[in-house]
Amino acid sequence: MPRKKQKPSLSPEEVKNIISTDESDNLEELTTSHEESDTAEIKKRSIAGVLSYMGRSVAVYGIVLVANFLLAAFLSPDDFGIYYLVTAVLSLFTFLSDIGLASALIQKKEEPTKEDLRTTFTVQQILAILIFVVVVALTPYWTTVQNLSGEALWLLYIVAASFFVITFKTIPSVLLSRQLRFDLLAIPSIVENMIFYGIVTLMAWRGFGVQSFIWGILARDVAGIAVMYSLQRWPFGIGIWRKSLKELMSFGFRFQLNDLLARVKDDLITIVVVGAWLDPAALGYIGWAKRNTNMPQQFTVNNITAITFPTFARLQHDKNLLRKAIEKTIFFISLVNFPLLAGMALFFYPLVTLIPEYNKWQPALIALALFAVNIAWGSVSTPLTNTLNAIGHVNKTLILMVMWTVLTWILTPLGIYYFGYTGVALASALIGFSSVVTVWMVQQVVPFSFFGNMWRQLLATTIMTAFGWITMPLWMQSLAHMAVGIVITGSVFAIVFLLIGWKRLKKEMESLGLWPLKLRLSR
Repeated sequence: MPRKKQKPSLSPEEVKNIISTDESDNLEELTTSHEESDTAEIKKRSIAGVLSYMGRSVAVYGIVLVANFLLAAFLSPDDFGIYYLVTAVLSLFTFLSDIGLASALIQKKEEPTKEDLRTTFTVQQILAILIFVVVVALTPYWTTVQNLSGEALWLLYIVAASFFVITFKTIPSVLLSRQLRFDLLAIPSIVENMIFYGIVTLMAWRGFGVQSFIWGILARDVAGIAVMYSLQRWPFGIGIWRKSLKELMSFGFRFQLNDLLARVKDDLITIVVVGAWLDPAALGYIGWAKRNTNMPQQFTVNNITAITFPTFARLQHDKNLLRKAIEKTIFFISLVNFPLLAGMALFFYPLVTLIPEYNKWQPALIALALFAVNIAWGSVSTPLTNTLNAIGHVNKTLILMVMWTVLTWILTPLGIYYFGYTGVALASALIGFSSVVTVWMVQQVVPFSFFGNMWRQLLATTIMTAFGWITMPLWMQSLAHMAVGIVITGSVFAIVFLLIGWKRLKKEMESLGLWPLKLRLSR
């Protein structure tokens, strides 16, 4: 009988190699599967977060819009000027309140430890107390150079004290951001805005002037803490761990340098140059124009930035996914922001003309239109600088901030010298065009299409603006005519955009799982 063919024997080393290879393959499959699952979860939570956050932001935007409309009627340009100057003073100190530790916690790849959280909280408490002491110690400067006294000085003290209160919200906010629970993050913002603007508007209506802001800030801060802690608890404690502080500062210090330059660029120049060279009424015109043009920014960019920073940080390992996320962000931000800003620049003219209480803001209309140009550029460049920070390229952002700071300190004084307070807005508009450098920098790290994701929105906005300007005499006849003009002009944008961008919009919505037909089929 023929012998059974035996399988060749394997040496122990060969067996070991086979087992190692099998384990390696299994490990690779498991790792790939885990990464795909993790990416899918990030996408799911990010999309849900954007929808939920934006939905709640509509409520906040509505509150702010109505409140600003009423406050512009109840408050004088001088009152607005005082509030604008005080917030600029305190905004300058914001960089000291955190030194970038909270951002480092969000950007950190590993889960923050209890020591990380407590170190961040304790450092913020110390810095908040320091800020308040410094602000009070500088009282002679505020009274003699900035001419703040009485209620204006008390407003400055109250805003300075609010830094201490705000630190109690930082850690819960960081934890919710890392979990991508943007649906919950929006709730404190809604409550705070409802309380702040409700109190400020009511008191301004009753003639309390600057004092209205004092009580609004106090009530807002207390309510914000209560709501935030009801949504997210953490292992509360005080202490500084050297290892945690060192690790967080490696990112946080560079990140905060960018914030410091932003404060020097925007707030220090307001205090040292704008506030010293212009009277309170002129400051009020600038503050009113900036406040109104910033509303679309707050509604879109600020909300999306709150989502994209932690999301992009989680996607930093995958450049392809990051590219897609950047392009979608630019596409949808420009789709909302461009027509909103152009519409504001157009229709504030009939608004301040037809409403007698608004006639006082007519001198600020040119400044409003110029600030809108800067905000339009900022709406597409801010997510890009945010991208650089999220993936750890903080040094590149630092270069950008140095450039913008130098341009601001050169062009703003020149603008004031030649054009008065309108020169501040003109300088801002010119500086906005330097955002092309941001686009170039990000493309060196993550190649993406910039113009291809916004040209349709830009073209539709340009046609809408031209139509609105030509037909403006029709909308100047009454408030009813103005309302009709807003609807018709907005429809022009929608029609033009859908004609040239329908397929692209449908594609983007389908990729996010938001296309109505797809949703029905999935059910």
